[in-house]
Amino acid sequence: MEWWRHAAIYQVLPSSFQDSNGDGIGDLPGILSRLDHIAALGVTAIWLSPIYPSPMRDGGYDISDFIGVDPSFGTLQDFDRLLAALHARGIKLILDFVPNHSSDRHPWFIESRASRGSQKRDWYVWADPRPDGAPPNNWLSRFGGSAWEFDAGTHQYYYHAFLKEQPDLNWRNPALREAMAEVLRFWMRRGVDGFRVDASGVLIEDALLRDDPPNPTASERTPPPERQKRVFTDSRPEAIACLAGLRAVTEDFPDRLLAGEADTTTDRAARFYGTPDRPCLQLPLNFGLLDTPWNARSVAAAMDQYLNMVPSHGWPCWALGGHDKIRVAERVGSAQARVAVMLHMTLPGTVFFYAGDEIGMHQMPVPPERIRDPFEKLVPGYGLGRDPERTPMRWCPEPKAGFTTGEPWLPIGPEVGALNVATQAEDPRSMLALYRHLIALRREQPALRGARLEPLRGEDEVVAFRRESEGGAVLVALNLGGSRQSFAFAGESRVLLSTRLDRVDERSSGRMELRPDEGVVLGLD
Repeated sequence: MEWWRHAAIYQVLPSSFQDSNGDGIGDLPGILSRLDHIAALGVTAIWLSPIYPSPMRDGGYDISDFIGVDPSFGTLQDFDRLLAALHARGIKLILDFVPNHSSDRHPWFIESRASRGSQKRDWYVWADPRPDGAPPNNWLSRFGGSAWEFDAGTHQYYYHAFLKEQPDLNWRNPALREAMAEVLRFWMRRGVDGFRVDASGVLIEDALLRDDPPNPTASERTPPPERQKRVFTDSRPEAIACLAGLRAVTEDFPDRLLAGEADTTTDRAARFYGTPDRPCLQLPLNFGLLDTPWNARSVAAAMDQYLNMVPSHGWPCWALGGHDKIRVAERVGSAQARVAVMLHMTLPGTVFFYAGDEIGMHQMPVPPERIRDPFEKLVPGYGLGRDPERTPMRWCPEPKAGFTTGEPWLPIGPEVGALNVATQAEDPRSMLALYRHLIALRREQPALRGARLEPLRGEDEVVAFRRESEGGAVLVALNLGGSRQSFAFAGESRVLLSTRLDRVDERSSGRMELRPDEGVVLGLD
């Protein structure tokens, strides 16, 4: 069975993980120095956010060279050393792949905008103005305002789904598609084990450039970029063909993974898997656990809806954090974060989690003068800023948390004393200890490696389900509330793991008492 089917994949934001040279920005040698922590977690792979040369207008997602390393992170030789060290420990490496756009400083775009007759003109999306000089249509950038930027030199507009400094690549152009395929080959030849495809649902827009309709659910509190229903710009059927082409490239190399940022909230979701004879992403990322109200009824419904959506040839995956998402401890509270992690790690499928969540990091406040995220700068007042979940990792209870000897690129934040790796590594009941136990349990219990989940009817705020395989069965019961609950079940059981990291081997018959904010995994006799 493919290595990624039962993987626990750990997202590392390089700028926030570990600084090795005192410039306040995390780097590849810094990650290399922290491999003991990564290995102790027991993860199968790390997903590395962009490390490519970039002007850093959007956290490195504005790329000026797809086959290099930004000097702030190190060199290609540093990358090779990190990859070799990970592989020596049996850990895979997944790179962020950003095919939708480049930086406006990329040589391709510089050549594209040089003239209408440029050899690379059609490598980007250009269109004529309307008769009155206005943009070609009403499409909106995710960072606010029109998604079209006028180029005075050639008297056309170019399309940018994100910042104006991130022009969209034209995936209708075969030469562009082949150039991006060669990017994948470059990294796979170096030994990279797979890719997380950024913005994979927006690779192609409507060829007729039709206007998007208004969002019928929008209100005054809806951020301006979300006040249209993105019918003609998002999750177009044509994008699936592009993803199928990328998948075909990866299949020329054995055991490679293609995961991706995709729409898993609508009826469009299943299409990102492709079909058995034309596969696309192995793992369209699913953030449903974070996007669902945290109560038993909503969570049970979200689980059921998602698992019923995954096609028979597909495989589930669950993400409980990321560089664009509110941290889980902030979202549900510190006590329930432990319950959420147990749910996450015991569901069928592959799991993704984000560096810092294993020590229960919250959103860290960032004062206005230190804001880096263009989302917050360009669309202020709606809480869209992503800096609070991107603040540096805490390694020890020092003022700079062991992250850097210089001034960190984002503030470390308060409460370093308890929320750090060194302190929690000494505490057998810490959040870090819970992560390590859960990842080990996933690896050791045959019932947690299968695809089957049998939901059970819980009471009040209890979510419960049974996992079973030929090697045995386990029952998971989770109290999503702050009061004591009980859960009835058939047969005899013993506690394999509690979110409080006690009660091990405690036996029950027919009913289990759950303390407030507690989850348990039970072995069934």
